[in-house]
Amino acid sequence: MNNVFFKEFLMISDIKTVIFLVILLGTVFFINNLPKKKFSFSKKVMTGTGIGLVLGLVIQFIAGFPHDPMQLAFVRETTLWYSLLGGGFISLVRMLVIPLVMVSIIHVIINMDEDAKLGSLVKKTLIISLTMVAISAALGMILAIVFGVGKTGTVAIEGAGQIREVKNIVDTLKALIPSNPVEAMVKLNIVGLVIFSAIVGVAAKRMSKKYMDIVKPFFDLINALQKIIISMAMSIIKWMPVAVVPLLANTVAQKGIHAIAEVGKFIIVLYLAVAIMFVIQMIAVSIFGMNPFIYVKKSLSLAILAFTSRSSVGCLPVTISTMVDKLGVKESTASFVGSFGTTAGMQGCAGIFPAMTIVFVTHMSGNSVDLTLFIMGVIVVSIGSLGIAGIPGTATMAASVGLSGSGLAGFFPMINPILAIDPIIDMPRTMLNVIGSVTNGLMVDKMLGTIDLSTYNNPDAGAETEEN
Repeated sequence: MNNVFFKEFLMISDIKTVIFLVILLGTVFFINNLPKKKFSFSKKVMTGTGIGLVLGLVIQFIAGFPHDPMQLAFVRETTLWYSLLGGGFISLVRMLVIPLVMVSIIHVIINMDEDAKLGSLVKKTLIISLTMVAISAALGMILAIVFGVGKTGTVAIEGAGQIREVKNIVDTLKALIPSNPVEAMVKLNIVGLVIFSAIVGVAAKRMSKKYMDIVKPFFDLINALQKIIISMAMSIIKWMPVAVVPLLANTVAQKGIHAIAEVGKFIIVLYLAVAIMFVIQMIAVSIFGMNPFIYVKKSLSLAILAFTSRSSVGCLPVTISTMVDKLGVKESTASFVGSFGTTAGMQGCAGIFPAMTIVFVTHMSGNSVDLTLFIMGVIVVSIGSLGIAGIPGTATMAASVGLSGSGLAGFFPMINPILAIDPIIDMPRTMLNVIGSVTNGLMVDKMLGTIDLSTYNNPDAGAETEEN
């Protein structure tokens, strides 16, 4: 297999390449046939992560743990073929960014209720949610910068140079306003797409008051597209247990043991960021005149449920009952803010995590985070958190949106090792998402003046609900 056909076209010139390709195919078959009753989606992803780690170490072992593994033909060929599955999964995720953002924003706006009080509730929820997400994004970026997340000592992409042109703040903000929506799509101007989509949604909503019979087909189209995109996302995300195998195997095989250490640093910093953000939530509650320790004590069981279940939607009934029965939040506020928090404005999955990936990718490419990129990152992550509503695999989508909107779309494959250990970092992210909804609900209801402080301060409030 030493001729040009095998070495340069087919990229299979070593028997070891064939063996590892057979192993990958066997792994795919094995994971896909795991019994659904015993292996949930999360367990399958964890299984794939473990197999990918072992496979990468085996490739390194057979290669002799070389300084530059890619100099060996079988490593180069194996990782290239592995990238077809792992990289293909990432490409499919990125494919959804544009339609996802546009349809989600328009769908949310045209389906808003006309009730005046609901309008005030929506406005305050958006303000509080965006503020808290912006704080979480800034925190994620600051900690990632301080701890040097992604700084491996070697540049991951040769000739990386400047990632993006440095502009003054005025030009940066002006560039976010889309003069051409098609150009915004091509250049992945996420904030511009959000603005354009919001204008379309508001215009359609306004016209529906007088010309509903005319605009109804548009409403039906958007509602149908939203269902279709959710179905597409679910179809793609379900392949994550299989995709993490080549993603992690490639990371370890190409970069060695230090790649695992770098991912370990990302995990530690993310857990630290979640802990600090939780303290910030307590401070926010106290600013609004409520005892934060009461809030923590009554939300503890919910936090544990969110951490272990890794499902914001699955926790929703408990989230709402915690706010209403234990903390005195009005039911309408709790239902709206709680539901909103399961799909948009998530401080963990759509705040801290995508912000940290921006810094991770910037460092991995041999660059440093300047003030322009920092501001752009916070803006894009905050606004982008509203454009991923109702989509499974939110954190992966949020990372794609954040990197694309910050001008780092071409470097997206660098976060492959992070995506490969997603279950480990998804637990604290989900907990922060859910507890963040509770915090937002308390602040919004206090602003509306409808919170029952006697229930909030009653240590026994909601106890009967837990017993039942």
